[in-house]
Amino acid sequence: MEHDLTLISTIAAALGLALIFGFLAAKLRLPALVGYLFAGVLIGPFTPGFVADVSLASQLAEIGVMLLMFGVGLHFSLGDLLAVRRIAVPGAIVQMLAATLLGMAAGLVWGWSLPAALVLGICLSVASTVVLLRALEGQGSMETYNGRVAVGWLVVEDLAMVLVLVLLPPLASSLAPGQSVGAWQLLESLGKTLLQVGVFVGLMLFVGRRFFPWVLWCWSGMAK
Repeated sequence: MEHDLTLISTIAAALGLALIFGFLAAKLRLPALVGYLFAGVLIGPFTPGFVADVSLASQLAEIGVMLLMFGVGLHFSLGDLLAVRRIAVPGAIVQMLAATLLGMAAGLVWGWSLPAALVLGICLSVASTVVLLRALEGQGSMETYNGRVAVGWLVVEDLAMVLVLVLLPPLASSLAPGQSVGAWQLLESLGKTLLQVGVFVGLMLFVGRRFFPWVLWCWSGMAK
């Protein structure tokens, strides 16, 4: 009987190399995340030697991101975001706009089309939530005021990117030569996204904060 050990070999190689290169990065006074990234490059399809299953690795990476964001949610709440809103909200918006314009300018100077330059600018306008959170955790700065501002900044960027990802396809189509998308389509996409986000936030605040604790309380009472 044949045994498929793709999942086991992918996890073993990833964890083993991450441990080794994370330790080496720490010895070189670099963030351990640098070693983790280098380990990922080594087992990727673009370097010689062992190649992990790309599909499985991508799914495992998504699970890791979800677990990391879940851990952040345990330490950062809506109240924390509101506490730093005067810095995080305008700061994130101004930074995203400035980075987008600079990226667009660079793309246009390189001879790129306007939609391509716009995508480049948007990509440069957001920070990696996973990388920054890992760095804050490594420095023990998650619970400090600056750490809360940084996390709030990231949350605002992530929320803004939800709207951007919805509006980007019709907007890029309208900017392409010979193509046009009406303002109504853009407003319709934005309205649907805002409605979905509003429903999600409402369910999260009600179900997550009121219904689930009530269910757990009743369940614990029945268990006794």
